[in-house]
Amino acid sequence: MKSARPVSPSLETLKLVCRALDEKKAADLRVLDVSELSSLTDFLVLATGTSEPHLRALRIELEKVLDAAKVRILGIDTNQESGWLVVDAFDVMVHLFTAAQRERYKLERLWKDAVEVSVPSLIAPPQAPVVKRAAKKTAPKKAPAKKTPAKKTPAKKAPAKAVAKPKARRAKA
Repeated sequence: MKSARPVSPSLETLKLVCRALDEKKAADLRVLDVSELSSLTDFLVLATGTSEPHLRALRIELEKVLDAAKVRILGIDTNQESGWLVVDAFDVMVHLFTAAQRERYKLERLWKDAVEVSVPSLIAPPQAPVVKRAAKKTAPKKAPAKKTPAKKTPAKKAPAKAVAKPKARRAKA
């Protein structure tokens, strides 16, 4: 499969879908541009879930994200326990598989003539535009003067106290 960069009005929907699946830990996320090969959709998104509950969680997250973006969902295949769920958002069709079902159906092979889209470029967070500000002209700040520690003068020694000698006792005679 060839690598290409998508240029389509559905690019934002595709990014939303890929980010949602990535955040919910979908494995082996792949995007195929089938716009030249299919009259049904522009992009196929393929992802693997670890289990049936994980597939349901991925589907629910997709529904939330697409609803929040006001993207119309044409259909959702919710066949329980099949290991394959489909979410049809018109320009973007999402296929969620368990590992066994993905290996069994091998949609990547079926669409081998499709152009593969770089997933990391789709899930990268949008970058804010860089705004350069004009530098202000200001006078350079003076460094604060360093204080030198005060010299300590040695303490004066007090005169030694005279030690009183014990008086000699007189012997009584």
